[in-house]
Amino acid sequence: MFDYNFHWRPVLKSLPDLLEAGLLTLEVATLSMVIGIVVGLALALIRLKLKGPLYWLATTWVELARNTPALFQLFFFGFGLGAFGIHLTPFFIVLAGLSFNCAGYLAENFRGGFQAVPETQLRAARSLGMTSWQAYTRIVIPQVFRIVYHPVTNQMVWAVLMSSLGMLVGFRELSGETQFFASRTFRIFEYFAVTAVIYYVIVKFILAASRLLAMRLFRY
Repeated sequence: MFDYNFHWRPVLKSLPDLLEAGLLTLEVATLSMVIGIVVGLALALIRLKLKGPLYWLATTWVELARNTPALFQLFFFGFGLGAFGIHLTPFFIVLAGLSFNCAGYLAENFRGGFQAVPETQLRAARSLGMTSWQAYTRIVIPQVFRIVYHPVTNQMVWAVLMSSLGMLVGFRELSGETQFFASRTFRIFEYFAVTAVIYYVIVKFILAASRLLAMRLFRY
């Protein structure tokens, strides 16, 4: 027979701590996306335009990020670097792991975006007297960001959800904070049910914000 008794009072009492942890989750995910976009853009351009050691370095980064588990990458920054005397705090372990992974996935999105922009547009910009930097920053890259906008949004959602792996390296983000309180009160279902709702609200907020931003950026 089902005889579980629900007790929500401990969860409501610790709700401010859970919401604060939710903001920490959003913070580390946002920072990892900013780093991932910058590095991913550089990796995509290297793979498209260069050869030699830099090309193989960029390719190795992308292959490792896309073809190994995210948990493995997190453990590498959390425990693997310790073998070389490099010890990071839990926040920077999660930030490094997510940034590494996001950069790898975004690099392929950007590479597809660059290949979708006709080469004739770059040549036309150069024929008008633009430098390569001006042609890319004013003509090509804005179109690339429009092409990859929705995949980047999906990657942001992924970063928020995968930040929950941080609890395995001692990071007290939303899942880590939930595990902490649940282990103290033994109200496992109640805490994780509320946490699931918080994750849902965060993701819906990101999607709504991305739609509003898209309406403003891509009106034409």
